[in-house]
Amino acid sequence: MKRTLYDYKDKIMKLPLKDKYSKEEILISDFLIEKENDIEIYYSPHNEYINCKARVFIVGITPGFQQMSTAISIARRELKSSDDIKEIQYKCKQAARFSGSLRNNLISMLNEVEINKYLKIDSCSELFGDKDYLLHTVSLIPYSVFVKGQNYSGHTPKLIRSEFLMKYIHENFVDELKELDNSSNILIVPLGRSVEEVLFKLCESDIVREDQVLKGFPHPSGANVNRVVQLEENKKNMTQIVADNIKDET
Repeated sequence: MKRTLYDYKDKIMKLPLKDKYSKEEILISDFLIEKENDIEIYYSPHNEYINCKARVFIVGITPGFQQMSTAISIARRELKSSDDIKEIQYKCKQAARFSGSLRNNLISMLNEVEINKYLKIDSCSELFGDKDYLLHTVSLIPYSVFVKGQNYSGHTPKLIRSEFLMKYIHENFVDELKELDNSSNILIVPLGRSVEEVLFKLCESDIVREDQVLKGFPHPSGANVNRVVQLEENKKNMTQIVADNIKDET
């Protein structure tokens, strides 16, 4: 069952008003959803708003701690003055998705493969501003996952081999994909190889098409020192995938 801000609003209201929280403040039992051995999954209101008319679908693994902190901070602030949960869910999504240097790297890479050109916008930075109706961002696992207290990267354990984690993908991500108005005609941008592996696994069940996945797109994290080289190696093929999937509908 998907957990939402409706379920957690009272617990969030117990927190002090802050722009950022420490792990000690929010990695607590109130927000713990489930755990298995060293893996812990915590609630974050980061992935609840769904843009059903999106043309580009950017997929990460899980919200990291920084995104979790930002989303909870926004929710806490907004709940003080509003009971419009749907609007607060949108504001959490808008503020927390790929924030900081991660977003800057991502925008640059999206422009490199000419997504801005085929969407007929000057820069993909507009997807995080007044053109966000063209974009939907989501995590395969909608909540924050930590292994031994650290952000989960998809490798230990390997995501595609973890039944514990994969169930969240089947129970949440797959259903969310189906909510999009035209899911078979959107461009899916996987952030990193672990996400790509899961998407191609879903291709086997005809949940997504292989030719709509931007294969070879590197993770935009600054920790991925090979991202520039990877992007250059795969740029020609990725640009063709972009051209094939973003049709002239704008």
